[in-house]
Amino acid sequence: VIINLFGSAGQSLGAFAIKGLKINLIGDANDYVGKGLSGATLVIKPPSDSKLIAKDNTIIGNTVLYGATSGKLFASGQAGERFAVRNSGAEAVVEGCDSNGCEYMTGGTAVILGKVGDNFGAGMTGGMAFAYDPTDEFEKYVNPESVVWQKMENKYWERYLKNIIFQHHKETNSLIAKKILDNYDLEKNNFKQICPIEMLDKLQQPLTTKSFVRSAV
Repeated sequence: VIINLFGSAGQSLGAFAIKGLKINLIGDANDYVGKGLSGATLVIKPPSDSKLIAKDNTIIGNTVLYGATSGKLFASGQAGERFAVRNSGAEAVVEGCDSNGCEYMTGGTAVILGKVGDNFGAGMTGGMAFAYDPTDEFEKYVNPESVVWQKMENKYWERYLKNIIFQHHKETNSLIAKKILDNYDLEKNNFKQICPIEMLDKLQQPLTTKSFVRSAV
């Protein structure tokens, strides 16, 4: 089932949406997008004639994917605070997020193609995150108590990230995604891979084949 929407959505767009459902929204949405997402795919992008630069503007509100268990979210624009809080299985791509991103996340994947806010990864115990960081400022915003971070050193994760960004571009026509994909061999070096400390000895695919050195004190 595919539902196409236009305009501004209120709170909890796609809450608890199940596998087999896809919601396409051309416009923007308020808080709690994908709350309890349970297998559906949510795609949110600005109108094609919008004069706004998607990656520099907020398109979805706070507390996106709160408690999501599965499914996918592709949003061509920034998310608000507490992005992917308590996410336990959904895959998501946004183009920036505010404070407390991936807070208490226990599973799934979060890809941020832009800047993150303060306290990123606080209480994160599962899943994986990737942050596009060409200015090398990520460590100013991450919470070092819960996670470690580094550039990608495993071909598996390089391919995994490229595939998710490809899906994001396919669904949203994101310009920043296209820029990264067109120069991926170089741009992949601008990503930080963020992994919960608790997951380091449980990963089926390790972060690196080298001896792990923590990125920050």
